[in-house]
Amino acid sequence: MASATLLAFYGLLSFSGDSFQWDVLKDPYLLSILRFTLLQSCLSALLSVLLAWPVALALLHLPDSRQKLWFLSLCVLCFVLPTLVLITGIVALLGQSGVLTPLMGEQWNIYGLSGILLAHVYLNMPFAARSIYLRLAAIPAGNWRLLQQLKLSRWQQFRYLEWPAARSATWITLGFVMVLCFNSFAVVLALGGGPKSTTFEVAIYQALKYDFNIPEALVLSWIQLIVAGGLYLVVSACGQVSWLGQEIKSRLYLPKPDRKNSIFYRATYGLAWLFLLAPLLALIPKTQGVWSNGAYWLKLIPPLATSLLLALMSTLLSVTMAYAVLQPYRRALRTRSNAAIWLDGLASHTLVVPAMVLSVGLFVFCLPRIDIDYWGFTLVFLVNALVSVPYALTQLKPALASYDQQYWPIIQTLKLGFRQRAYAEWKFIRPVLLTAASFVSVLVMGDVAIYSIFGNQDFVTLPWLIYGYASTYRIAEAAVASLLLLGISIILVLTLERQRARYA
Repeated sequence: MASATLLAFYGLLSFSGDSFQWDVLKDPYLLSILRFTLLQSCLSALLSVLLAWPVALALLHLPDSRQKLWFLSLCVLCFVLPTLVLITGIVALLGQSGVLTPLMGEQWNIYGLSGILLAHVYLNMPFAARSIYLRLAAIPAGNWRLLQQLKLSRWQQFRYLEWPAARSATWITLGFVMVLCFNSFAVVLALGGGPKSTTFEVAIYQALKYDFNIPEALVLSWIQLIVAGGLYLVVSACGQVSWLGQEIKSRLYLPKPDRKNSIFYRATYGLAWLFLLAPLLALIPKTQGVWSNGAYWLKLIPPLATSLLLALMSTLLSVTMAYAVLQPYRRALRTRSNAAIWLDGLASHTLVVPAMVLSVGLFVFCLPRIDIDYWGFTLVFLVNALVSVPYALTQLKPALASYDQQYWPIIQTLKLGFRQRAYAEWKFIRPVLLTAASFVSVLVMGDVAIYSIFGNQDFVTLPWLIYGYASTYRIAEAAVASLLLLGISIILVLTLERQRARYA
């Protein structure tokens, strides 16, 4: 992992002796890109968190039900949903011939800042809502009883109990969503609508693949790395947010809301369902006339097979690498060594480097050394595995630490052999391994950024095929492919949720 990152940085530092185009820093276009990237990321994060709070409060105060668990699973699906599926759904819903377009007025245009904000809020609001809700659900029952005894108003309840409980999660989530939107690629590429709505990642892609201006791409990549990496380091220093955790089961008491608040919570809950399902359901009416087209399905099978193979290979390598890099971390924890902190940071260092920047660095490094067109598939597979390792680590690290804490002294006492230790560990972490594999698989299945750098016409992935259909306004073909990718994502998310619930 560290070697691949170092090679990427070596590629970012130079290209065949060419010097950096520092004049790019004085270009007004660069300043406009920076301004728009910051604007859309700040607005997207702010809107996502502001809209997430009413949804989180509704989830907290409404009675527990199976539908509520479905909604929480839907939140996970929306956050990891392949971006091109959402974009196709939004275009089908609010595009030029969308279902709701006549209601939006003549001035409405899905392409530009409005479409970017809508897509980012859809992807990140469920994540923020779930993060805040899990913090609120952890409020002890005694606090609620005290609040009821004091007969505080609804505003006082929020001010003195709910906001303090989720304040840190709110600010960290806000920063994390801002980083995600700053690094957004597929949304801006598909819904940007022109040079005025360009972010750094799209500008890097255009400089590298359209203009083949490598020095300019390198300067843009360094700026992307410094700003996005710096933002992530600041956010991660403030703490972490648990959004895949289980709801607290020990909450035995919660005051029943009055009629007015109950109506508000139910209305908010219903609107949230509608908002999250509308773009996905809008795909179905657009698929008429395509299902029976045999030629279309013949074109669809190779990209589908390519995406499934990439997901399988990247997931196996990513989870294996995550497990391997955790072994020295586990030994450091067992010996109470300070090296555990450094090993943890080293294992997760790829989170600081955006996938686009890492891809550009490796592309520039490999360009004079190998045939990138020939090795394109291998490079897409390896880079996807590399950038997915931290996500597998977040699932495996707590489970392995818990296993060592509970069973390592017993294993040492019984002097178990390697096969016995491996079998015992496998039985303990199997659900977590499947959770990590499902999470990584759905991320790799939706990849667009890495493929855009290393991909070519010899192998086309399903998301890139969807982008090709959508960009040429072949919405019917894009909708069918999107539904297929959506179905695979749902299966993976359901597997993730089931295995995570079993481990909990």
